Amino acid sequence: MDDNRKPDGIVLTEAQKRSRRHRSIAIALALGVLVVLFFAVTMVKGPGVLVRPM
Repeated sequence: MDDNRKPDGIVLTEAQKRSRRHRSIAIALALGVLVVLFFAVTMVKGPGVLVRPM
């Protein structure tokens, strides 16, 4: 076997890996903020938001 062959697929540089990680963290934080916002709005409206005529 030849151990000097290149790995299959795309190999990212350290800068690209760091950029991907920062982007993933930003998306996760934005999603977390939306979840908290929706929860807060639901709590402010109270339980009446679930009891309404169809």
